[in-house]
Amino acid sequence: METHRNKKIVLAGGTGFVGKYFSEQFKALGYQVVIISRNNAHIQWDNHEEIEEALDDAEMLINLAGKSVNCRYNQANKDEILRSRIATTIALGNAIIKCNRPPRIWINSSTATIYRHAMDRPMTENYGEIGSGFSVNVATKWEQAFFDFNLPHTRQIALRMAIVLGAGGGVMKPFVNLVRFGLGGKQGSGKQMFSWIHLEDLFDIVLFLQSQENLSGVFNCSSPNPIDNATLMKALRKEMGVKVGLPSPEWMLKMGAVFIGTETELILKSRWVVPEKLVEAGYQFKFPVIDKALANILKD
Repeated sequence: METHRNKKIVLAGGTGFVGKYFSEQFKALGYQVVIISRNNAHIQWDNHEEIEEALDDAEMLINLAGKSVNCRYNQANKDEILRSRIATTIALGNAIIKCNRPPRIWINSSTATIYRHAMDRPMTENYGEIGSGFSVNVATKWEQAFFDFNLPHTRQIALRMAIVLGAGGGVMKPFVNLVRFGLGGKQGSGKQMFSWIHLEDLFDIVLFLQSQENLSGVFNCSSPNPIDNATLMKALRKEMGVKVGLPSPEWMLKMGAVFIGTETELILKSRWVVPEKLVEAGYQFKFPVIDKALANILKD
């Protein structure tokens, strides 16, 4: 196996569900992993000198920073969702400019939510239509802040990530609990599309993009086989051995969202996204279909 000893990866916002997994995987490959975070155990966002030092001579920067969107969209939360993405991206770009040996590649998170509510056709990088509303506005400003940097020695890629599925975190826990307590039926009409990506594929895509030095720009990061909500819930029930699941009509979801402090958009928006550019570039998905993905995630 190729050794990466003494080679450095910088993970910004690397203490969440995805960041922890990435950190473990990169360390297993022999990389030195440096984390920038609000967590006191790591480099702080206001320590510009340490950030520059971390980025200097790094193989790759991956920015996962940003307040979770799993909250009520009151003004304070909306302001922080936007600020936490824009400010961190700008801080990283400014630090790279000052590096003597800047990172070879900077991968910045983005979101598949940038596309419109789509029930008629899938959204690709070339033919997808940007939507409207708060979440889309955040995504477009985030990408603009990222691509506003013109970095001659650092390749830039924005990953428009679909819903990330993996063991031990993310959206799997609430979905599993719904099924376990008999509420694992369709949500709303059940016809809204659900674009997803397995956590292992997400990591492998990052390695793939790192290795393909001709690739840059925007990439949809999702399975090539999106499904609708009803199919997702049926696949979960099947994998968990639960025969029935009560459906959740839209009015019930809206009421429940208030109680648990979230927004129904996370469930009801139809995200129909396909990874056209990744497929064209030759990436081979480890978990291309939902049944295989869920079997792997729920095997323990």
